[in-house]
Amino acid sequence: MSIVLSDLSLLLDIAELGSFSQAAAKRGWSQPQVSQRVQALELELGVCLFHRHRRGAEPTAACLAFLPSAQQAVSALEQGREILQGTPALPCLRLSCLPSLTSAVFGPLLLDLAEAPLEIRCDTDHSSQIMQNLLSGLVQVGFVLRCPAMAGIQMETLWRSPIVAVAAAGHPLAEREQPLYLEEAAAYRIAPQYWGVECDELIRRLRLARTVAQPIHAVQPASAARELALRHGFLCFMPELSIQSDLADGVLRRLKIADLPAWQWEVTMAWRAGKRRDEGKELVLDAARALAGRWASMASG
Repeated sequence: MSIVLSDLSLLLDIAELGSFSQAAAKRGWSQPQVSQRVQALELELGVCLFHRHRRGAEPTAACLAFLPSAQQAVSALEQGREILQGTPALPCLRLSCLPSLTSAVFGPLLLDLAEAPLEIRCDTDHSSQIMQNLLSGLVQVGFVLRCPAMAGIQMETLWRSPIVAVAAAGHPLAEREQPLYLEEAAAYRIAPQYWGVECDELIRRLRLARTVAQPIHAVQPASAARELALRHGFLCFMPELSIQSDLADGVLRRLKIADLPAWQWEVTMAWRAGKRRDEGKELVLDAARALAGRWASMASG
């Protein structure tokens, strides 16, 4: 048996989706058809490619090692077809970030790289999955929160965004010039953007400060917290980076809370290290560094 590119494309889809059934649905196939193709590929390669479990399928170490080569083969075929059709073949990079980072990262990056000689595909995921996709070659550049180092992955801190309290311009606290305290803020409707265990600690402190039992809602992504603040009068605690443009436009106001701890949201750029220089990837990395510089300028301004 020889390996066909359609099987490599199937392999990439299963690794990205984490599911035989979802890969089958994408093609209009039955799950047994997908299982048969994968078994034939495993037989040809002489390795097990996936661990099957109730939640889906997880790539084995052998699969992760093979995925970059599979991606290169499929990409080469697609570029060849484009050349035959008279379409200039441009390198294509896939970027991935947290849902709460999309407005701060994707829009500005695509604007900066609008005329660059490459095409970009953007998607979102959790930090851990983005790191896994970087390792497997399914993603070329990821934007994640601080996480443990991974062999073969380069990581660079772009920005440490402070956690701030915000309210809409018409909120009763918006025009207050004197510093607030959490005890005073606790009297209002509150919906922090959930950013981790520190958010749990914030909720604990606010609950202790309340004299009346009221719910405190923690939400994700940043757009949900932003909507609650802008449209529904909630006081929100969230990373400043998520709503930097709203603060600059004056539609959201940052509240000065004297006893709010100096919590931060550490945004990290990650990419797979390689021996050969990838000019498209370097363009994205440089554009992201320039974007982080603008974040710093807006924060200091």
